[in-house]
Amino acid sequence: MTPLRQRMIDDMRVRNLSIATQMTYVGQIARFAKYFDKSPEVLGPEEIRTYLVHLVDRHVSWSVFNQAYAALKFLYRYTIPRGWHVDKIPFPRQEKKLPVALSMSEVSRFFDAIPNMKHRAVMMAAYSAGLRTSEVVRLRISDIDSQRMVIRIEQGKGHKDRYVMLSPRLLELLRAYWKVVHPKEWLFPARKTNHPISSNMVRLIAKKARRRAGLGKCATVRALRHSFATHLLEGGANIRVIQILLGHNSLKTTALYTHIATSTICATSSPLDSLPDSTNP
Repeated sequence: MTPLRQRMIDDMRVRNLSIATQMTYVGQIARFAKYFDKSPEVLGPEEIRTYLVHLVDRHVSWSVFNQAYAALKFLYRYTIPRGWHVDKIPFPRQEKKLPVALSMSEVSRFFDAIPNMKHRAVMMAAYSAGLRTSEVVRLRISDIDSQRMVIRIEQGKGHKDRYVMLSPRLLELLRAYWKVVHPKEWLFPARKTNHPISSNMVRLIAKKARRRAGLGKCATVRALRHSFATHLLEGGANIRVIQILLGHNSLKTTALYTHIATSTICATSSPLDSLPDSTNP
């Protein structure tokens, strides 16, 4: 490991960035350095601009571009500070895309396509409480509070703890699962190690289930999270409560689900239906 990389990792640790963010930033800086075959210490604004144009020409996703931009911004602001700032370089406007949400029948088909009890419990836990992949894989047995019927999410995104509801149906499945698997610390441990199940394994489970269920939509843990929020909103839940359950900082982020809550949309009549009958063909 180069001294620069170690220094950047130390800086990220001091600022309490998550391990996932640290790995992402280090990877992005490594790709930036490889593109020019030079150390970032000798590169500057023109090289950054050239590299960002390169990413645009490659048609990388907005999230990948944003990760590269944020990593460069961190590097040149904290680890090797300069007299100039990355945020002065033009940044693309984020595309406004609606999240993918499954219908309730599609969610049921998805779960029915998972024969393994442990794998089904992982996915049902994610949907039942709107959890992120990083949150569901790191659930501990002690996080399940059957007395208060809540699940404790410890240090979720943004290093925040929160509580979410514990579904009675999920609790029933978890009790049956515990009798078979007997997990000791992690609720969903990896097969041969004393570690939680990996995020990659969870993505693979979702991919296989989607294929078996014959779903055309992208059925992932993120899609289940979007579906959780959408179904709550369609069921009349308060959007502020949904914000707390999802762990969103801003209500504006949660309000996005109002655009995909079809029950609200379908309940609104089109003005076409109010026109006189003489307009009919």
